[in-house]
Amino acid sequence: MDYTQVLILVLSFIIFLSLRVPIAYSIGLAALFTLVVSLPLVPALTTLAQRMATSLDSFALLAIPFFILAGQVMNRGGIATRLIDFAKAVVGPLPGGLAFVNIIACMLFGAISGSAVAAASAIGGFMNPMMEKEGYDKSFSAAVNITSATTGLIIPPSNILIIYSLASGGVSIAALFLAGYVPGILIGLALMLVAAIYSYIKKYPTEKSVGFKIFFKRFIAAFPSLLLLVIVIGGIVAGIFTATEASAIAVIYTFALAFVYKEITLKDVPSILLETVKTNAIVMLLIATSVAMSWVMSYESIPQEISAGLLAISDNPIIILIIINLILLFVGVFMDMTPAVLIFTPIFLPIVTDIGIDPIHFGIIMIMNLCIGLCTPPVGSVLFVGCGVANLSIQKVVRPLLPLFLVMIAVLIIITYAPDLSLWLPRVFGF
Repeated sequence: MDYTQVLILVLSFIIFLSLRVPIAYSIGLAALFTLVVSLPLVPALTTLAQRMATSLDSFALLAIPFFILAGQVMNRGGIATRLIDFAKAVVGPLPGGLAFVNIIACMLFGAISGSAVAAASAIGGFMNPMMEKEGYDKSFSAAVNITSATTGLIIPPSNILIIYSLASGGVSIAALFLAGYVPGILIGLALMLVAAIYSYIKKYPTEKSVGFKIFFKRFIAAFPSLLLLVIVIGGIVAGIFTATEASAIAVIYTFALAFVYKEITLKDVPSILLETVKTNAIVMLLIATSVAMSWVMSYESIPQEISAGLLAISDNPIIILIIINLILLFVGVFMDMTPAVLIFTPIFLPIVTDIGIDPIHFGIIMIMNLCIGLCTPPVGSVLFVGCGVANLSIQKVVRPLLPLFLVMIAVLIIITYAPDLSLWLPRVFGF
């Protein structure tokens, strides 16, 4: 392999990032500089532009703007408060009850909205002041909110699983959605265990038990929001509609729900649409430039050489998965999730399939790795949002974050080496 192209690709990307060039532009320019070594400037520009344009010509990608819009509506439509009230009725009386409420509300809201950032901002905005008022340490509340918000990227519907399906060459979105349930719930339970121990040591207060009447009332209030998960996932798995069609149904349903709750009026719709367009533009540009970079790497045979190099180290699946997990954890610290999935899936997927790893299982492993990266500086978007909502510096949140990080990594190891935890639900439904 000609290492000139590899050095240009890596060094130019690192230099642009260090100069604080936005990551989408850094990826695109690094890909262009690398391609110019092999092709004249005009053909290189034309090829890169063509690859960026064709990368977005996908029916499956149409689901992303719709799910983003649905998430924006949920964020403004009063759904968060109803989920929090329901979670308080379920787990409030347990040790560390409000921490449990934070975690469960983030899991539910993140799963429904498909956005970790939306979960961190919406749930954190309600829960952090509430937990502080009850005597919880402010930094601990923020740490719980930050880590639990990422579960919504594993529990479907999840935009990043759709992007993985695109990058992998067509792994079933429905199968990926089903595969995310058990790992996502395991992470939530593990975070709750740490929160319970921490709360017991710190002697944090618990909520009073609510009677059946109040519990039932809160369940009924939250039920329409929870029903969205059943409609979207159930419809996809049953074959009633595709993931893209499900995303459009999610938009219609969430708008109807928000208007029924009277949390949104027609005057709010333009600002919601504008925010959706802004977010979608960022995501789509990242997808376009990342796919272009993936094509350049493939053109230069970089994935094949990396695959051969890793397999030369060992052909033991355990060793290979350890190496890949370490690389992805490192990548997640410095790179946002969307470009990381689009760039590294074509590199690692052929390697893991050669050693007998199911592409569905590997997709969950990859997303779990990168979710941990969302909680770490310098690129951890959920970390920044969570700290911003709590009005805390990152330094103050790091200490209570560490045990939560460790338990997330422990669950990652379990999921990595116990593939049935990811694959049994897809197999039950015939995938």
